[in-house]
Parts: sequence; structure tokens; C-alpha cells
Amino acid sequence: MVNAIKGCFIECDVPMAQFIVHMNNSLPNAHKFIIHILDDTHLFVQESAVDMIRKRIQDFCDNNTFEKPTA
Repeated sequence: MVNAIKGCFIECDVPMAQFIVHMNNSLPNAHKFIIHILDDTHLFVQESAVDMIRKRIQDFCDNNTFEKPTA
């Protein structure tokens, strides 16, 4: 018998994949969202976690963006 799990495929660069894996590892076991790490740049995650991943990535990028001083 085949077991099927519904999820989303994420393709990204290596540093972003490591960031997503780190996010997953920092959560308790009941809230982990990675179903399978396919390789260094491809992840299969729970569909319900996609919005949270996008928000955390956007927050990370916003906090790590250089802004030229105005003065």
C-alpha cells in the first residue's frame, strides 16, 4: 500500500535552505514542518507551513538589508 503526504516543494539556494532547516530544527517536534530534505537546494514541506516560512524569510531579509545612511 502506498502512503501519500500532501506538501509543497521548495527550491532555493543553499544558504536559504539551511535557514529553513534551522527554523524547522528550532521548533518542538510537534510543530516541525519539513517532510523530507531532497538535496542541498530542494525541500518538501507541509503545505500549512508555507505562509509562515515566507513571513520568516521576509523578516530575515528585511533585518539583513543594508541601508545607506542619510547623513
